[in-house]
Amino acid sequence: MTEHVPVTGAEIAARSFAIIRAELAERGITLPQPLATVVERIIHTTADFEFATITKASPGAIEAGVAALQRGCAVITDVQMARVGIDQRRLHRFGGAVYCFNDLPDVIQLAAATGLTRSAAALRWAHEQGHLTGAIVTIGNAPTALFEVLDLLDRGAQPALIIGVPVGFVNTAESKAALMARQDVAWIVTAGRKGGSPVATAIVNALLRLALGEDNRDV
Repeated sequence: MTEHVPVTGAEIAARSFAIIRAELAERGITLPQPLATVVERIIHTTADFEFATITKASPGAIEAGVAALQRGCAVITDVQMARVGIDQRRLHRFGGAVYCFNDLPDVIQLAAATGLTRSAAALRWAHEQGHLTGAIVTIGNAPTALFEVLDLLDRGAQPALIIGVPVGFVNTAESKAALMARQDVAWIVTAGRKGGSPVATAIVNALLRLALGEDNRDV
């Protein structure tokens, strides 16, 4: 008898997460909920099991992110790639929206005048416009943007959650370490060099599933 091969989206998702959970168990890794939902989604996106050990969250951070989404918060990303990867169908069910301000003329002008990267300038502009209050700030690419958000915290910014998962070799691990040292904001981080926009969107999408009471295998 030929083994059934998953062909529908639901079947593939169910099989994929079963494999992920089995391999985590084989590695002796047990993750508490709701962190497990977030980590499984990252591994599903990257096929990289190291994220099970480098993904960190401050106490209550996942719950803070879920509550913010359920209030219809804004999700603000550092690059367009992260913006387009977020599940807007689920986000819109709460009345939320996702933004990346990098291409606005005011942001381009601010970057040129200050020497900031556009990702960092976009977040400074967003703070000046009041957009960071209660938002989920999602950094998947630019350590400069993460350092800027940390500076903005000292200037009164009050995001609901910072997702700090930039990828790279210059100031990447340092920016994440600086975020993890903060106790005045909720954060989710992938420690070290690994991260990226796909990881950032995976975290937001996991939070959206938690906010809707869905399982990771829901498509």
